[in-house]
Amino acid sequence: MTNQNRQGSKNAYGKRNSKKRYVTYRKASNRKTLQPPKTKESVRIAFLGGMNEIGKNMTVYEYADDMFIVDCGLAFPDSDLPGVDIVIPDFSYVEHNASKIRGVIITHGHEDHIGGLAYLLKKVNIPIYATKLTIGLIRGKLEEHNLLNSVKLVEIKARDNITLGSFNIEMIHVNHSIPDAVGLAIRCPAGVIIQTGDFKIDTTPVDGDMIDLPRFAEYGKKGVLALLSDSTNAERPGYTMSEKLVGESFELLFRKAKNKRIVVATFASNIHRVQQIIDVAQSRGRKVAVIGRSLENLVNVGSELGYLNVPQGLLIDINLIRNYPDDKLVIITTGSQGEPMSALTKMAFGEHRKVSLTPNDYVIISATPIPGNEKMVGNVVNELMKRGVEVIYERMYDVHVSGHACQEELKLMMGLVKPKYFLPVHGEQKHLQRHASLGTAMGIDEKNIYIGNIGDRIELSDDGIKYLNTVTAGAVYVDGIGVGDVGNIVLNDRKHLSKDGIIIVVATIDSSSGYIVSGPDIVSRGFVYVRENEALMNSARDLACRVIDECYDNRFHDWNSVKTRLRDELSRMMYEKTKRSPMILPIFMEI
Repeated sequence: MTNQNRQGSKNAYGKRNSKKRYVTYRKASNRKTLQPPKTKESVRIAFLGGMNEIGKNMTVYEYADDMFIVDCGLAFPDSDLPGVDIVIPDFSYVEHNASKIRGVIITHGHEDHIGGLAYLLKKVNIPIYATKLTIGLIRGKLEEHNLLNSVKLVEIKARDNITLGSFNIEMIHVNHSIPDAVGLAIRCPAGVIIQTGDFKIDTTPVDGDMIDLPRFAEYGKKGVLALLSDSTNAERPGYTMSEKLVGESFELLFRKAKNKRIVVATFASNIHRVQQIIDVAQSRGRKVAVIGRSLENLVNVGSELGYLNVPQGLLIDINLIRNYPDDKLVIITTGSQGEPMSALTKMAFGEHRKVSLTPNDYVIISATPIPGNEKMVGNVVNELMKRGVEVIYERMYDVHVSGHACQEELKLMMGLVKPKYFLPVHGEQKHLQRHASLGTAMGIDEKNIYIGNIGDRIELSDDGIKYLNTVTAGAVYVDGIGVGDVGNIVLNDRKHLSKDGIIIVVATIDSSSGYIVSGPDIVSRGFVYVRENEALMNSARDLACRVIDECYDNRFHDWNSVKTRLRDELSRMMYEKTKRSPMILPIFMEI
């Protein structure tokens, strides 16, 4: 209650009214009217990515006329997106509100949090705030897109506070599978919002810097309006193991490798994992070579900024590995998820130009397959074994631990922060639902838990969580240098082509008489092997001639309509004879 209310307010005649809470005033009619109570302050949140999906995390916070963004990531395409390189968020909502955006805060340097930045900055030029290592990784991306000199990069560290319009944000150190990761305490007139970013609670981290639990607890004591927490491992009971456990496993496995050459595949962004491989390699008297552009970039940036300790002379160029015996080499490579174009996959299929695997190789896949990648990883493991290579993968040994909190850690975070409202983020629906149930178990009222979707725009205040509207959001496909030019129509065509192939009908027609001067020629790709199906191709050619002649005899010279009829007739015939539905593409040339 304000001082004015405690002392009693004055009415329109200057007399103090100690019993009335609100100011009263008189009109000519002598009626008394109460001043309406002030509305509760509210903050708005729009989810542009990272909800009901893994990757392309992006969240927009709004208060009054001020907005800022947390993270701007990408996702990698699955098998339903043939030919697509990466998937980024739809930036339409940000573009529409460009004048209100005060900046972007990046929680850490993984691709699902920084991968979309360059594409965003081509639309709107706004300052970027991130920690030292994250800034280093962002620099490389902006340089590739010729944006480095035009973008403001602001380096921040844990416990720093920055002001973006009506918001004041504090960085809070968290453990993750990459150094310099932070959570956020977002303060505005509506209250405090904690967004954890990706995190785990590692009591023995490789870099010796444990998550700042006391700071989260301090905010919990003061009062937190809402908690947005990482849901990736919400289905897993217990605690996530410490990264140091992997180093102990490497010690054991490097001894078991004996005189074999060691190849370790890991996530390109896991500096802690790379450091432990380097440490064990040094202790065993082995040189280290690195393969994969993203991994090479991480090693260069990490070494330059002091996040990797690489002894002088330990790293060698991949082109020099033939100069060293197998028992003196460790190769660190990308491809732990079985990606088709990765270095490990090329090695497995004998397609790598610089590394040929033999039975004297010892391959360690230091990662767990991301859901959906199990088959690709399995294919790579099978191919490696066909070459006589000994492979250590998945849970055979503790060669991988997650960077995300499991159930007990998630509950501990809720217990420390004590939020009024809980919003599980960063995960598929099954992860979000499971995380929400953990919130209920921790005593958070169900009506105070909100599971959002991409495009949801909500409002938070002491009065409750309110859904406002759905903003333009979703996925934009990047294919080569094209951004957003591949949509559902193109993707459907690609799927059609990959499934049943294509038949091209080429004919040259006299425009005055309608006679076929040349052709029709039938070209097939991905449908049947023509030399073994000449009868089918001849039938297709005869049908094409008949359709074109009938259209001319009926004085039907709208060539688009002729193409449509030809397409329909050929499709019907091919399905009757083969039970396949290839794409039919007629091409007419008039002379």
